[in-house]
Formats: sequence, C-alpha cells, structure tokens
Amino acid sequence: MIAPTAVIHPKARLGAGCVIGPYCVIGENVTLGNDCRLHSHVVIDGHTTLGEANEIFPFACIGLKTQDLKWKGGVTRTLIGGHNTFREYVTIHSATGDGEVTTVGSHNHILAYSHIAHNVTLGDHVIMSNVATLAGHILVEDRAVIGGLAAVHQFCRIGTMAIIGGCSKVVQDVPPYMIADGNPARTRALNKVGLERNGVSAEAQAALKHAHRILFRDGLTQAAALSKIESDLPPLPEVRRLVEFVRGSERGVAK
Repeated sequence: MIAPTAVIHPKARLGAGCVIGPYCVIGENVTLGNDCRLHSHVVIDGHTTLGEANEIFPFACIGLKTQDLKWKGGVTRTLIGGHNTFREYVTIHSATGDGEVTTVGSHNHILAYSHIAHNVTLGDHVIMSNVATLAGHILVEDRAVIGGLAAVHQFCRIGTMAIIGGCSKVVQDVPPYMIADGNPARTRALNKVGLERNGVSAEAQAALKHAHRILFRDGLTQAAALSKIESDLPPLPEVRRLVEFVRGSERGVAK
C-alpha cells in the first residue's frame, strides 16, 4: 500500500506488507523490513536498514547525513531493528566516519522531537520521552528511560534500567539501575519501580540499594567503594554489572 504522492527510489527495497503514506520520501539505499508503516511526510535516506514492523509518524527523518562537522565523506550506515515506534519529528542521523554505523535496537519507543545523533548505539526496550536528545557516540543500554527535554553529552553511557529525569543535563555516565536527575545530573536513588517492572528479584534489589549507598552516600573513593561492594555484597549478576559499568567508565559517573 503506497500512496500515489510518495516518492520511492526504484532501487529501494521494501518488504511485504509495508504501508507508505502520503508524501513520504525513501532513498536509493534504504531497506525496509516487512510490515513497516510510514504514516506521512516521513523521510528515510542514506544507507539505512530497518527491520520489520516499525511504525514511523509524520515528519520523522531517519538515516540522513550527520550534523558532525568532522564529516569527510564515505559510506556511513544507520541500522535499526524491528518493532520500534518513532513519533513525530524524530531525527536519527547516520554515522560520521567512513564505514561507521549508528545503531538502534528493537522494541524502542522514541517520542516526538527526540534526536539520536551520529554513532549512537541504542539498545532494546528503550523509552525516550519528548525532546530527549542524544549527542554523538552515546551508548544507551537496554530498558533505559530518558525523560522529556533531557540532554545527554557525547560519549556518555546510560546503563540498563537507568532512568533520567526530565530536563536533566547529563555530562557523565549514568549507572545501571539508578535514577539520575538535575543540572548537571546526579545519581539520586535506585530505580525501584523500573527494577520491579522488569522482574528483578527482591534479593537483587536489596543488594543494589546497598551498593548505591556505598557508591554515593558513604564518602568513599570510587575504588574503595567498588572493593567494598565486591567484598560485602552477594555476587549477583546485577551487582557485578553495576561494578563493571562503574569501573569501566571513562567520563566518570554522575554523582
């Protein structure tokens, strides 16, 4: 089902069951999986591949050239999984360097005016509320939530099941399972509601709450806090992941 006003390059590849609404524009090197729906006025260009059953609302732009001034040409790609929702005016840009990729996973809910910049890696089941903004080279792990009007600095990492409050300015890594909020954002508390919704055990929640206190309330150096967590808390997968994330931080952790 393709609206007569849609403009689709003859070499673009569209899967079975796609619905292309009025005034959409699809470029030469675009591949759409089965059952994608573009409502109207959607632009998809560049070397861009989308999986199945993505729904894209009016005036979204996906796969276009990076805004990064370091762009020197070459082939860059945008790879997107399946079952995502991209609401009105969402922008997702291709990578900056030749051969590089901007990657978005599956089952994400990206709300109106959100921006995903060059070289971002976005996991699965992520929610970005209206006007949430990711600068270049950011990693967002699975099941994170980014509040409306929040802005994340380039090269930051957002851990799994973390939540960032609305209007926050994030300039350092946000640890997994935590709530970050403020300008600049600080790690405020354990994301208890998010953990419960994602089926994290009561034992792991209690251990993570204790780990939060050690990391952010006890006045220890980061190295000492991590050592204390490893020695005092049970070696649950969630605890190990928190420790590995913090220990691997290059920008530092939002405290």
